[in-house]
Amino acid sequence: MAFLSLPLVHPRSIPAPRPALAGDLASLPPMPEHQPAWPAREITAGGVTLHVRETPGDSATEAVYVHGLSGSSTNWTDVAGQLAPRASGIAVDLPGFGYTRPVPSCDYTPAGHADALLCWLAGRGKPVHLLGNSLGGIVSLLVAARRPELVRSLTLISPAMPDRRPDPRRMSDPRMALAWLPGPVGARARASLAAATPRQRAESVMELCFGDPTRATDVRLDETAAEIRARFDQPWAGQAIDRSAMGMFRSWMGPGLWRAAARVPVPTLVIWGDRDRLVNPRLAERTTRTLPDGRLLVLPGVGHIAQIEVPDRVAAAVGAFWESVADGKMQADERVAAL
Repeated sequence: MAFLSLPLVHPRSIPAPRPALAGDLASLPPMPEHQPAWPAREITAGGVTLHVRETPGDSATEAVYVHGLSGSSTNWTDVAGQLAPRASGIAVDLPGFGYTRPVPSCDYTPAGHADALLCWLAGRGKPVHLLGNSLGGIVSLLVAARRPELVRSLTLISPAMPDRRPDPRRMSDPRMALAWLPGPVGARARASLAAATPRQRAESVMELCFGDPTRATDVRLDETAAEIRARFDQPWAGQAIDRSAMGMFRSWMGPGLWRAAARVPVPTLVIWGDRDRLVNPRLAERTTRTLPDGRLLVLPGVGHIAQIEVPDRVAAAVGAFWESVADGKMQADERVAAL
């Protein structure tokens, strides 16, 4: 890809990140206590077929939501609903995830997922507000760097920027480290992990990814467990997760993601929970400083999947960001409101 040949911009050469408006929680529409997943269907565009969930809203403006590793379109149920008065929403399942079948051209690297997504977006023929979390964050970043005309604004929630620290706390279960070992030790660890119920796996995910795991409701845990059970029946699911994880880790070995961030010309909001255990929150400032037009909102007490843990805070911040972009009001003196 051409952008990999550009010089790396050192973060110290860029001004400190501009803080983002937190938005007004009172501006959000009332939502059910447990919003069901939005209606689903397959959409083919640009030669790529993705399974999506659609949120009805302002038809003149469209938002596209991109999940993280092991996630799916249901990760955006609440945020998409709260932003529906501002934009209709399409939450996608990336190739091999959720209910999207593998795409032959996608090699499960971040660049491969970005290829599939940008072909799909280009085939639909109109720019969108693009939002991504974790792996979906760097996929969205690559799309915006390569085809900025497809992106009206970019929102990155704990994007999986390079973080090579060897921290065992980043695993949902410590047995995962043992499972990589050859011989009987690894075999026992793999067997033990395989014996966990879908509900137990869902609880482990929330324990790892939430800043405050008590925010995970039984309804959302049951939904996650149901998705885990459904994934067991898909012959491609294991390969998609494993190869996407390895592709993401390999993308951390060089400067490619930082160079891509330096090429994103569209207004970008970076949201990061200060209790993120998967991607170091200290990368939030560097990420925002590297983006040519970035602003940062750090959420206290929140983990890696803020759009699920505190959807109202995320929706309020994104709504304020969209308004500022539309009105041309992004000023250097923007400040973070109390949350």
